[in-house]
Amino acid sequence: MTEDTITSRNRANIVGDFLWTIGPILLALLLTTLALIAIGADPAKAYATMWNGAFGSAEKLSSVMDAWVPLVFCSVGLFITFTAGLWNIGIEGQMVMGAIFATWVARTFDLPAEILLPLIFVGGALGGALWALFAGALKVYGRVHEIFGGLGLNFVAMGVALYLIIGPWKRAGIASTSGTEPFRPAAWLPNFPGMSVGPIEIILAIIALILVYLALRGTLWGLQLKAIGKNIRSAFWLGIPTSRYMLGAFALCGTFAGLAGAEQAVGVWARLIPSISGGYGYLSILVVLLSGFRAPLVPLVAFFFAAVTKGSIALPLDLQIDSALGGVLQGMIVLLFVLSQGVRSKFR
Repeated sequence: MTEDTITSRNRANIVGDFLWTIGPILLALLLTTLALIAIGADPAKAYATMWNGAFGSAEKLSSVMDAWVPLVFCSVGLFITFTAGLWNIGIEGQMVMGAIFATWVARTFDLPAEILLPLIFVGGALGGALWALFAGALKVYGRVHEIFGGLGLNFVAMGVALYLIIGPWKRAGIASTSGTEPFRPAAWLPNFPGMSVGPIEIILAIIALILVYLALRGTLWGLQLKAIGKNIRSAFWLGIPTSRYMLGAFALCGTFAGLAGAEQAVGVWARLIPSISGGYGYLSILVVLLSGFRAPLVPLVAFFFAAVTKGSIALPLDLQIDSALGGVLQGMIVLLFVLSQGVRSKFR
């Protein structure tokens, strides 16, 4: 085989990868456009409204980044559990529990910001890791599938958050589910001027992505985790402590989810609210699927999903179209992408 032939095949593979990736996105946009036409809406106005809702001002762009940060954190964690062949659906609850632990630290300790903020993130990471270990223990020792165990723990975590908000941590003289008292200023993350997002959380998310990417690709731990994900029985017979590795994968994933929850608590809301997770845990699963389990693509895919999520909020305000359209578009893209990859692998 000549060098020219190899080069031509490589080019064909690159073009094929691009078409099989962009095709589902274009098809999803087409189907969404047809749905808009069917309900009598102007697709051009709808997409323009979503664009303006995401990028129309610095404040709107900062709200997109507010969603981008937890999406990246949670996606980083999911790369670990997916590598081990585990579907950590409980990541939503782990994010909530991280926010709860972070809130406890913020409310309990009256310390300078340079000491308090690191403690808050440590608390958030610990809360997420512990909650993930519950799901892991149910999987490893109780033979409960991680999807069912995770979903159940999600509801428990949300119930705990609501109980704390209307119970021990309720605002003085107010019976409300809107959230706890705002944290003291020392527990607020510093933001860019005129924006609701700052450099600390963005840098932390990028560092987390790089570290996990390198660990999964270039360490013995990453190789053994992949072996478990490919065939857990074979990995066990090769001497890999599969139970310990699976529990570790859950704990690490929960750690990053907990960091996402802590960031939302102190970087966005400055308090604990019932919907602190914002659905970002579930959405991050779609981010990982659409990225094709390729970590370098996560920032771009997460930014797209964050923009669609925030941009669709403007739809009911400007066009009387339900904001769920954004979720429909996101779900359709992922569904068609996964379907296309399945078809491609079958005929390869």
